[in-house]
Amino acid sequence: MRLNCLQSFQIPRISRSIRMASVSSSSGKKLIQIDISSDTVCPWCYVGKKNLDKAIASCNDKYAFEIRWHPFMLNPSAPKEGAPKKEVLLNKFGPRAVQIEARMAEIFRGIGMDYDTDGLTGNTLDSHRLIYFAGKQGLDKQHNLVEELGVGYFTQGKYIGDRGFLVEAANKVGVEGAAEFLENPNNGLKEVNEEMKKYSSNISGVPHYVINGKYQLSGGQPPETFLRAFQAAASN
Repeated sequence: MRLNCLQSFQIPRISRSIRMASVSSSSGKKLIQIDISSDTVCPWCYVGKKNLDKAIASCNDKYAFEIRWHPFMLNPSAPKEGAPKKEVLLNKFGPRAVQIEARMAEIFRGIGMDYDTDGLTGNTLDSHRLIYFAGKQGLDKQHNLVEELGVGYFTQGKYIGDRGFLVEAANKVGVEGAAEFLENPNNGLKEVNEEMKKYSSNISGVPHYVINGKYQLSGGQPPETFLRAFQAAASN
C-alpha cells in the first residue's frame, strides 16, 4: 500500500540512499528539519531510519528535508577492541538474549533485511566522529553514511570500531579524507562531546527525533507516525 501524507497528528508519548533537497522560495515545499540522536550499534535506530526513509520517499514531492544526525553512546565504556555480539547480549540480558535476538531478526525481515549477530560490537566513538565529519561535507553524505554503517554492522557482521570498515563506508558515500581524519583521535572529539551534551543529555534512550524543533518522537516509529509528524510540523 502506498503511503500518503496524513492529515492529522497526535503527539506520541515520549517516555539505501537519500538526497536531501534544500528549500527555496520557488520550490513550493515546506522545510522539515529533523534532528536525530542515535547510536550506531542500536538496532532500533537503524529500523527507525529505514522507516523514516520510507516516509520521506512518500512525501518528498511535498516537503524539503534537512536531516542532521547527532551522537548518543549507549555504552561509553565499551572496549575499543570489541567483544563478540552474542557474548555481550548474553551478559547483558541473560537467557532473554535468545528471544531478543529472534525478535530483532523478525523486525529486520519486516524491512527486507537479514539481522546478523556475528562479529564484534564495542565502542562507537570513532563512528560518531566520522558521522560528524561527513556532515561537514554535506547532510546527504552524513545520512547516507549512517545507512552504510548500519548495513555493514547489522547485516554483514562488520565491526563498528574497525577503522577499515569505517573508511570503506565513508568512501562509498563520497566522504573525502576519512582515513586521515580518523587517524588523529582528537579530530572531531570536541564536537562530538558538545553535540552529546546539547542533544543527548536530556534523553534516556535512542532513537530520538526532534522535528522542526518542536515535535519529539522516540523509538523505531513506523512510517505513518513520521508522516503525521511532518504534517503537524508543516502546518505550524
